[in-house]
Amino acid sequence: MEAAGPRSRDARGRAASQPGSRAEKSPPESRKVYMDYNATTPLEPEVIRAMTEAMQEAWGNPSSPYPAGRKAKEIINAARENLAKMIGGRPQDMIFTSGGTESNNLVIHSVVKHFHKIHAAVGGTAEHPSPVEGALPHIITCTVEHDSILLPLEHLLEERVAEVTFVPVSKVNGQAEAEDILAAVRPATCLVTIMLANNETGVIMPVPEISRRVRALNQQRAAGGLPGVLVHTDAAQALGKQRVDVRDLGVDFLTVVGHKFYGPRIGALYIRGLGELTPLYPMLFGGGQERNFRPGTENTPMIAGLGKAAELVAENCEAYEAHMRDVRDYLEERLAAEFGKRIHLNSQFPGTERLPNTCNFSILGPQLQGS
Repeated sequence: MEAAGPRSRDARGRAASQPGSRAEKSPPESRKVYMDYNATTPLEPEVIRAMTEAMQEAWGNPSSPYPAGRKAKEIINAARENLAKMIGGRPQDMIFTSGGTESNNLVIHSVVKHFHKIHAAVGGTAEHPSPVEGALPHIITCTVEHDSILLPLEHLLEERVAEVTFVPVSKVNGQAEAEDILAAVRPATCLVTIMLANNETGVIMPVPEISRRVRALNQQRAAGGLPGVLVHTDAAQALGKQRVDVRDLGVDFLTVVGHKFYGPRIGALYIRGLGELTPLYPMLFGGGQERNFRPGTENTPMIAGLGKAAELVAENCEAYEAHMRDVRDYLEERLAAEFGKRIHLNSQFPGTERLPNTCNFSILGPQLQGS
């Protein structure tokens, strides 16, 4: 279960006081409480306004040089800046995608292709063979990732395109531990992809520590002629619930999903030093949009909504987080008071941080059924 994040003051006021609203007419027992915010969130009113205005005023093709096109391009550029500000990155390191699934697949596609490209170019000799001669690219992830990570990797494994290690999370803290990740590294390892926070338990993964240790390892690997290991985190569940900064995380890639923080169902991908420090290879080919990394005429209204949602997160994240934590803690207190020893709070691992909005529990007893 996920406790709802705060809506805007305007939205709360309308919900509470709109004359003749269903909330006023319905008795308390018939009110429904939505508790699946880690699946999707409703749109903020300000996001809806930004999208509506873009549909009405910025209908032009962003690649067109006349006013309607320039207006659309301006909205896209502003949204890119808001996204970068939300995660502490640079606008030029952000590209828009259709959502988290595409962003995650794009990362996996890129590192596999880069591995083959680099080692085809470098190769080895009979006297000095390449340390990864004949090896498949190797990727490390953990067992509790979203299916948009797990299924593409399973597909690559089945097709014998890559080797994959699925590291289990610790039963002690619910995390994919840095020590276990590093122990799985092989000479042909090219990517570590670990989610920033788990959608079911709310457990926050030690991504900064993993990144720090991978960077140190990369220095040793470079001296031995081994490929560097890139680090990706799917931040879908963390954004909007806690402060996220790519500089603190130390990652090369970060996935953004709009509908997890009151934005539309569209996404983005952060790439550290796009085209300079970190490789990215397109999966699509077409009109050259997004600097050829993700071609296709931009969906200006959706991008406008994503940019507005990111702007609200950047401005209000601390308040959002405090509100969510208060709601979650109150829920857990009431559950404990009501069910006593029959309830088990599954994600309260000692010393482990978790999302402020996520509560995972089990109720012990015969003949209990979920609905």
